[in-house]
Amino acid sequence: MSEFGARLRNVLEPVLAAPDPSEKISAYHDMPYAIFHYDPRQELALRREVSSLRTRLENKGKRITSISLAECLDAALKAEASLDEWFENERALGAEKAIEDIHKLLADRVPLVDLVADRMPSEPDPRKDVVFIVRTGALFPVYRTFSLLEQLKGRVVVPTVLFYPGDLDGAAGLRFMGVLQAEHNYRPKIF
Repeated sequence: MSEFGARLRNVLEPVLAAPDPSEKISAYHDMPYAIFHYDPRQELALRREVSSLRTRLENKGKRITSISLAECLDAALKAEASLDEWFENERALGAEKAIEDIHKLLADRVPLVDLVADRMPSEPDPRKDVVFIVRTGALFPVYRTFSLLEQLKGRVVVPTVLFYPGDLDGAAGLRFMGVLQAEHNYRPKIF
């Protein structure tokens, strides 16, 4: 079993399977979410592990909602232009301008936080519902998840786990995709 697989099964899963996961998933009542970090090179293995985790939790009576940040990004891009137009703009103006434009899109015009919040369970039950935020790497390098988590504060009422491709840097720092400079202001618990 991989290192992250053991952490997922032995550390995170018992918290999510508890009758009231919110007691151990976060120290903040208005932020009932946590981050599960893993090596970005292990993305496909992580997806398999998360699928198995989902099945095990559902067998214990939990209701799992998966929110794909790749799907959210796709929806945001298509809300403003076709994907072909986005690619053409990148070819014409360069990658740096494309990254800037997509960041502005997700921050202001089609806010990523709204796309995620809209996909949260309807009639949420903090004892039954668990949300997995997956495919986080799709946001690289246009959007850092630190912003998303801060903006979700107060909008998430059920235990939620953001699966984060990156390196742990100290006790509360994360380097997105193991590349970007570490952000040390993450308040959610990091598993």
